[in-house]
Amino acid sequence: MRVNPNIAPNILNALFQTQDQEQTALEQLSTQKRVNVPSDDPLAAAQVVANQDQSAQAAQYLQNIDTLTVQMQTADSALSSVVTALTQAINIGVQGSDGTLPATNLQQLAQTVQSIQSQLVQLGNTSISGTYLFGGTATTTPPFTLDPSSASGVTYNGNNNVNNIDLGNGSVLQANVPGSQLFQNAGGDVFNSIQQLITALQSGNTASVATATTQVRTAFDQLTTQRGFYGDGINQLSATQGFLQQEQITLKSQENNLVGVDLAQVATELTQAQTAHQAALAAAARILPTTLLDYLR
Repeated sequence: MRVNPNIAPNILNALFQTQDQEQTALEQLSTQKRVNVPSDDPLAAAQVVANQDQSAQAAQYLQNIDTLTVQMQTADSALSSVVTALTQAINIGVQGSDGTLPATNLQQLAQTVQSIQSQLVQLGNTSISGTYLFGGTATTTPPFTLDPSSASGVTYNGNNNVNNIDLGNGSVLQANVPGSQLFQNAGGDVFNSIQQLITALQSGNTASVATATTQVRTAFDQLTTQRGFYGDGINQLSATQGFLQQEQITLKSQENNLVGVDLAQVATELTQAQTAHQAALAAAARILPTTLLDYLR
């Protein structure tokens, strides 16, 4: 049996090896990951990068959903107020068309409807964070202005276009309905019917008031139908949000499976590495001085 007379290199190698094992275990305990640099596991590291890219995309889609949900909820709330205002106008029209009110009262009712008209313009100009919700894709300026020279008493300054938001997985959602479609629809024109009611009340012609009231009812029905877009959109956003949140949970689980560690096992490995390192240090303390002395001799 041949005995190596120079064991110093072996002891030094053991010291470096156990020290490296100890540092690796400490790092894994600290980060709770077994892959902290690509060289630890190149394949797993590449898979983690792809996983994190997918998770970042999901986070961006979720941010889009949060923003759009607030906008849609705000738009729906504004349209709810429009419905309330139109209901009030219809009640006024019914009251003014029964033929029992004197001309003075009809003029007062006309003034009330004019106030409703102004309120409707304000609701049509609903904005959030500087974005006007009912101007089509013209979102930086108020879409409606009162205009006595217009037949409807109101001018629309927006456009007929819509905004679309990418929700991921090839899903694109229409984000809005243009104000022209909501408030000035050929199937029921909110502003025109309100203006007709004002004019009819001012004229004192109860038959005209009744006709204008019917027009307001038609506009009410049309807008209520259009409003359903926002309710449907909010529901779709909620469903997509739930899907993306679950996807993020799945991606996090996959990442943990790729690079996560068993903390109990790593703690055991750390203890073993520390014990081995101490043993190597003890051996070095006994042998290395003698070896160096022999070398000097």
